[in-house]
Amino acid sequence: MLLKDMRPGDKGRILSFKPGKIEYRKRLLALGALPGTDFEVERVAPLGDPVEIKLRGSSISVRKGEIEILDVERR
Repeated sequence: MLLKDMRPGDKGRILSFKPGKIEYRKRLLALGALPGTDFEVERVAPLGDPVEIKLRGSSISVRKGEIEILDVERR
């Protein structure tokens, strides 16, 4: 499943990173988006970009391009 398909209030877990886009992977890792991390979608902008998620006690906003490399599951 992709994070961009989730709605505000949905909860999930990051399963892994898809190959490619090393710069996005580094940024997400620095923000605490590690495989196995639970998160909640807080807000989605009207056009779908960016998406605000809450993980590890912090809220972060990420762009569509960045979240496309995340493989997630709904919880």
